[in-house]
Amino acid sequence: MEDIQEIRFSEEELKEIEMVKSRYPSSKSAIMHVLWMAQKKFGWLSKDVKEYVAKILDLPESHVHGVASFYTMYFKKPMGKYHIQVCTNISCMLRGGEEIFEHVSEKLGIGHNQRTEDGLFSLEEVECMGACGGAPMIAINEDFYENVDIVSVDELISSFKTRI
Repeated sequence: MEDIQEIRFSEEELKEIEMVKSRYPSSKSAIMHVLWMAQKKFGWLSKDVKEYVAKILDLPESHVHGVASFYTMYFKKPMGKYHIQVCTNISCMLRGGEEIFEHVSEKLGIGHNQRTEDGLFSLEEVECMGACGGAPMIAINEDFYENVDIVSVDELISSFKTRI
């Protein structure tokens, strides 16, 4: 179990949360923003993190858990430092998205929603990422790469390995 003392937003982050909450008639409406902040800070949404968010927003833990478990953008387990998402929806599939996913999976030795033993990479097969005109595409964390192929994806992965 995580040490609850380590799960804390900074004063600056708490101010941002208060500002976001002030935009809405209910703190419930700020939940997605605060969950995103929590995931960025803590890496994933553990039970303790969701309890902390519930406390900050004065919401039932069951509601926070329900939102966090409904949306695929929230990680339910630890993911890699570099989270690779490969689109395999129709436009990307027709232009090699499935082959790219299989290649990355084989290259890293992991499957869908798994991470490498060193914790550096995780991999996720995703549906539409909204860039059909630039298919196939991948995302690494919050950076998007369009018109990729196996060679360019290998170069990207290598470049992230050198950033350690």
